[in-house]
Amino acid sequence: MDQEHIAGPPGDGDGAGRRRFLAMATGAATAAGLGAVAGCAQRDGDDGDDRADGTNGSPAPDGKPSAAGGHGLDVKAENARPGHADWAVTKAGPARAVEGFADKVSVLPGESFGLYVSTTAPRFTVSAYRMGWYGGARARLVWRSEALPGVRQPEHTVDSDTRMVRTRWARTTTVETKDWPEGSYLLRLDAQGGEGGQRFVPVTVRSAATTGRTVVVNAVATWQAYNRWGGYGSYDGPGGGFASRSLSVSFDRPYEYDDGAGLFLVYEAPLIALAERLGTPLAYATTTDVAREKRLLEGAAAVLSLGHDEYWSPEQRAHFTAARDAGTNIAILGANCCFRRIRLEASELGPDRTLVCYKSSYGQDPGFKRGHPATVDFRSAPGADPESSLLGVIYDGYPVDAPYVVTNPGHWLFEGTGAKAGDRFEHLVGVEYDKVNTGFTTPRPIEILAHSPVVCEGRPSHQDTAYYTVPSGAGVFATGTMRWVEALDATGDGRSGRNHGLDARSGALTTRVTENLLRVFAAGPAGRSHPAQDNVKAVYGSS
Repeated sequence: MDQEHIAGPPGDGDGAGRRRFLAMATGAATAAGLGAVAGCAQRDGDDGDDRADGTNGSPAPDGKPSAAGGHGLDVKAENARPGHADWAVTKAGPARAVEGFADKVSVLPGESFGLYVSTTAPRFTVSAYRMGWYGGARARLVWRSEALPGVRQPEHTVDSDTRMVRTRWARTTTVETKDWPEGSYLLRLDAQGGEGGQRFVPVTVRSAATTGRTVVVNAVATWQAYNRWGGYGSYDGPGGGFASRSLSVSFDRPYEYDDGAGLFLVYEAPLIALAERLGTPLAYATTTDVAREKRLLEGAAAVLSLGHDEYWSPEQRAHFTAARDAGTNIAILGANCCFRRIRLEASELGPDRTLVCYKSSYGQDPGFKRGHPATVDFRSAPGADPESSLLGVIYDGYPVDAPYVVTNPGHWLFEGTGAKAGDRFEHLVGVEYDKVNTGFTTPRPIEILAHSPVVCEGRPSHQDTAYYTVPSGAGVFATGTMRWVEALDATGDGRSGRNHGLDARSGALTTRVTENLLRVFAAGPAGRSHPAQDNVKAVYGSS
């Protein structure tokens, strides 16, 4: 790899900086104040079944099962049902008051999963909320359990070789998903008695088929890589150093951030709300599902990678690429996508529940020694395969906070925005960004829509939003900024500092562009009606 094409060489001591990065990126209170910001770089310092009785609980108060139908989810009918705006965690309570995880990241409708809960309270309940639009309530209560007995589960252990946090908790209950429609769910645990407390457990009710639909892909691998529950994640350990990071991380533990929701609420929920408000025909899956099921994306109209989707297996990338080459549109609604190459392995609770990513220490990886691909950045040797060959753009650095600058206002994606050439939208570029860089493999024709100057730790560069098309007819769109999905919820004048200072003007722009994108991508191969017009030379002065 030619170092001049990237944002400076990463350093091996950047674990604390990555924790600070997460705080900067999400504004999560749980991550605030952790370590110093690293320099503008590629990032990250690379160098038994105890089933309880009565667990079926009761259906949601509004009664009837949802219209899922034999042909997939009826998004409009589902969102016409009454929502429940009281879904959020409002009383988190003390640390470890109540927390849990599911033994499957996704299930098909009607399948069951195990729920593992630890609490200091004598009792707790589980409420399953399907996330969507629902007239602005953003969630619907689909099921609630009876009160279940609370137990404080054993302390976790840390594997001496990989520093992976392990829990060996007893299964608390089995949850049946009869009549649960496809979608992204947050289960809310509510402790009863003691000091109280609430926490989320995310789970996806996935689609069996995606033909003709726009596929929402929950980026569970990235959620888990950033998870530091138990003191360790893929970036650092308790001391904050990169050398103490986990080389493998397990899904068999709660999520630390956002009251157990992982990275879902900031980077995914706003897009899901918008797509369901529009009535877009949707299917739901996780990154794990796409990696495992070779044919899952066959016939899909479009597939969506959401706001922070950094950790990909080679299988997931191959299946995205095959879908594109068969005419499925792809939207990359974040930045730093498809950056880390990972391997999924089994845990004691099931397949694909251990995420392996040795990064610069790949030579120590037993799997690599057995012949598996090195779990390093996709652009790095051995087996370098820069992400730009799929995305069109390539990751260029962090941290930045810069205005988003419109370059190509006549593009169909900007229809109805009123945007003019040179219009600036404050704070919309951050905290990570991508650009078109033809020093790496770049599909052509590719069209740059926004070309925003940034200065990343003293190094001038640009952020790009881009769109390209391929012979299959598929269109591929990449926002080039990590704040796009978050900006969908931006309101006010930005002076409060909420959402990084993003204002209603940025919210209106990103919302309209995303609406245009979803409508065109849902109609079939976008390149047939909207072929890209290459403008790299006009923007950069070279080809």
